[in-house]
Amino acid sequence: MTSLRRKRFETPCTVELEHSDENLYAHVELAGGVSIGPGDRVRIQGAPIHIGFGERRVVQRIATVEHAGAVARLWTKLAGHFEMTELYDVSFTDRTMK
Repeated sequence: MTSLRRKRFETPCTVELEHSDENLYAHVELAGGVSIGPGDRVRIQGAPIHIGFGERRVVQRIATVEHAGAVARLWTKLAGHFEMTELYDVSFTDRTMK
């Protein structure tokens, strides 16, 4: 039976950041192949990481992972489908550009 409560644990992680004219990203890779699903939460511990323009950094941290329970996972999936419809722009008016 799937748990109804969140399961929380800590795991090492690698945080990779880059801020340049070509890339702006922050990626987190959890150790041990931990998979993340709908409704799960990941919080990286430690002080904020600041990088300047043109820099790229890779740091090791500890992440707190909270796996969602069955109800939270189902609710997240359901809510995601409804929020997806907000991305659609459908219009039945006759608009012409002048």
